[in-house]
Amino acid sequence: MKKFTFLFALGVLLLGACSSGKQKDTAATADVLVKIEEVGKQMVPQETEFSGNIEPFVKNNISSAAAQRIEKIYAEVGSRVRKGQLLVQMENTNYSQAKTQLENLKLDLSRIEALYKSGGIAAQQYDQMKTQVSVAEQSIANLDKNTKLLSPIDGVVTQRNFDNGDLAVGLPILVVMQIQPVKILVNITEEFFPQVKIGTPVQIKVDVYEGKTYPGKVSLIYPTIDPGTRTFQAQVSIANGNYEIRPGMYATAKVSFGTKEKIVVSDKAVIKQAGTNDKYVYVLDGDVVTYTKVILGKRVGSIYEVRSGLEAGQKVVVAGQARLSDKSKVKVVDSGADLS
Repeated sequence: MKKFTFLFALGVLLLGACSSGKQKDTAATADVLVKIEEVGKQMVPQETEFSGNIEPFVKNNISSAAAQRIEKIYAEVGSRVRKGQLLVQMENTNYSQAKTQLENLKLDLSRIEALYKSGGIAAQQYDQMKTQVSVAEQSIANLDKNTKLLSPIDGVVTQRNFDNGDLAVGLPILVVMQIQPVKILVNITEEFFPQVKIGTPVQIKVDVYEGKTYPGKVSLIYPTIDPGTRTFQAQVSIANGNYEIRPGMYATAKVSFGTKEKIVVSDKAVIKQAGTNDKYVYVLDGDVVTYTKVILGKRVGSIYEVRSGLEAGQKVVVAGQARLSDKSKVKVVDSGADLS
């Protein structure tokens, strides 16, 4: 009786073990439940955004042509100046000497002219004296230009490096910037090169003025593509009528080129590879998925523009990816099904 009881108990244990093994095998080979969506095509806004620093439209260094001492500076940092306005008067010691010399030459010319008319000297001597006077007059004009430094533009004084009485050497005395308009230089991807024209509208946002947008336009297009970055440079001008935008401010520029039909994929399908910036999706082929790298463009709402890696009509996993690996077998369920 004891032997029979032992054999019966052993049989029950073995049967239980076999049943448990079958359950584990079934769990190991069960298809992973997933939800899928089809890769499609959609009209996508062709907008591109760039960032950079605001620059003056023109920058001029106000300097003397020679090492001279400054007599007086007429503008301070922050002063708005007009084109042709006197900014700096340099000491005119050489100018005074040259002017005295010119006056003496003119007196000599008057005497020689009288002699020439009376036949007292040859025409050659008279012509030589006239040439000397002409050279002296040109020298005076140059000295006058170099002692009176005028603003070449309408602008704002942004830098002053010397004081009255200093010897101006090595640095500009003043820096004048035209900041109405201002500009920003942006690097645009080569795919947009045929579409960017002089006058193309651009929307500018400046970080310090949150919520405000300033209209700008492309004012210059550089004619070459950088082979390293596959971009070209364009200059965008902003009117800056109230002088609100200043050089050095950080800004973003958004250029719109209308819409274009593009391959798109749901953002729910995209997996960001840990440790890199690479993007992947699981592509369904029959009942097996393939872990596929994709190159994505801009994001619009809940979709990404696909640049490479997918074709329209392919099916991708949008739920259940956490339990997948490359070549996993899956079972597709309805979009409303619970995968937990």
